[in-house]
Amino acid sequence: WNITFIITVPTAIAALMQRPVDADISSVKVAFSGSAPLPVELFKRFEKACGVTIVEGYGLTEATCLVSCNPVDGPQKIGSVGIPFPYCEVKILDCKDDGKTCIEKGVDEVGEICVSNPGVFVGHTYTEAEKNAGLFADGKYLRTGDLGRIDKDGFLWITGRAKDLIIRGGHNIDPAEIEDALASHPAVAFAGAIGQPDAFAGELPCVYVELVEGSDTTEAELLEHAKKHIHERAAHPKYLEILPELPKTAVGKVFKPELRKRAITRIYDKALADAGLNVRVKEVVEDKKRGLVARLERSGDVDESAVKKTLGEFTRPWEWAD
Repeated sequence: WNITFIITVPTAIAALMQRPVDADISSVKVAFSGSAPLPVELFKRFEKACGVTIVEGYGLTEATCLVSCNPVDGPQKIGSVGIPFPYCEVKILDCKDDGKTCIEKGVDEVGEICVSNPGVFVGHTYTEAEKNAGLFADGKYLRTGDLGRIDKDGFLWITGRAKDLIIRGGHNIDPAEIEDALASHPAVAFAGAIGQPDAFAGELPCVYVELVEGSDTTEAELLEHAKKHIHERAAHPKYLEILPELPKTAVGKVFKPELRKRAITRIYDKALADAGLNVRVKEVVEDKKRGLVARLERSGDVDESAVKKTLGEFTRPWEWAD
């Protein structure tokens, strides 16, 4: 077909890099990557293998699609999603839940990415007033829920999702730092970092990894690699597990709710077993008001007060399945 332009996502790029480049792709001039941050090492691996320039961009449907992009012909910054398009204003804000009290962050300070352009206005996303509550900062800027920063040259960098933050003893940890560190290992195809329940700190960093097909490494080796490449000690993963494949969304993003369910099940099952209780987690379900809830089942006589005491050490709610 002699295509010249590719629109793709990091998941597809990673999958392609597990296959030999044995086709004539000389007609391809540029590839656009979006939907999720592209790890720097994967960026370099793709350009080296294919000889094709990648430009990263950022956008969302609620902000009339495209918000920013790296210049195709001008200077680029690997890992950033470029500069905002004309008539699109991007601010990095620290907002309260109601969106009425916002503080603009400085250069290279991380906050929530908020967008204003001619197609963005209160009511354009939802017609119900209650759904729009808190969605706009200062009544003008759409709150994307994405975390990022703007550097001194005006380039936008995505650092994660506000809801994805790992909160360890009141200290916020950006999971992207953990994921980027592991993605720099040649054997790692994908990494998903989450906060696993902890009785003392509330959450501890935990990461699940999918390996490049045919690669050979161990969880201990990857943990050591992570420690060397993650500068913040509090962000060092306390648990790492290699899975055959990470759960993903339809557009190829790592689906973290499934990873959280897996972590809750593992932590709660261990706590219950250590307490000598005949109880295990049957499933973890999503509740609209309470978030993820562990549902328990009995395998014998159970002291329910002991169950309450054991799981009362954690913040994640639970209930009986029967």
